[in-house]
Amino acid sequence: MPAANRLVILDRDGVINQDSDEYVKSLEEWIPYPAAIEAIARLSRAGWTVAVATNQSGIARGHYGVEMLEAMHHRLHELVGEAGGEIAYIAHCPHGPEAGCKCRKPLPGLLEEIREALALKGLEGSWMVGDSLRDLQAGETLGCRPVLVRTGKGIRTEKKGEGLEGAMIFDDLAAFVDWLLAQEVIDQQDDSPGRR
Repeated sequence: MPAANRLVILDRDGVINQDSDEYVKSLEEWIPYPAAIEAIARLSRAGWTVAVATNQSGIARGHYGVEMLEAMHHRLHELVGEAGGEIAYIAHCPHGPEAGCKCRKPLPGLLEEIREALALKGLEGSWMVGDSLRDLQAGETLGCRPVLVRTGKGIRTEKKGEGLEGAMIFDDLAAFVDWLLAQEVIDQQDDSPGRR
């Protein structure tokens, strides 16, 4: 069973792959950032659990079906696996903004689904990485530490500046992973017997 403080939850579009205002509707349009795939694999190889929480209202809007979404996620699992890592769980919300569901971010339903799927007591201390404020808000509701990346809609979100108090900001997922894994090394050195 993973520990919550060893969990990184990622938004998908704009964090793992290129985003589109016209929706990512097909496997051809699902274009991953190579550095993001490698970053996920590096986290996984370092003992971190990685999950994904993604709003996919394009399903409700009729732009693509669940089968196409599953094909994209199958490809994501394949690429991360080829890089030597794994994604533990992908939660998606297929609803539109007017549906009144509990899973569409900024509501925390997707993260609660991840918590249950991974048999965690809570998500306090885990990381939520996104390119929009609603990603961070969904995580903060359950005690996740917020991280904004500047890919996707991230620069736009940063310029607005609203609700980003306490959020760490990185150029992309790879830069965050560089920092996180470097922090681990520093923490391990601080805990070594000679440092006490």
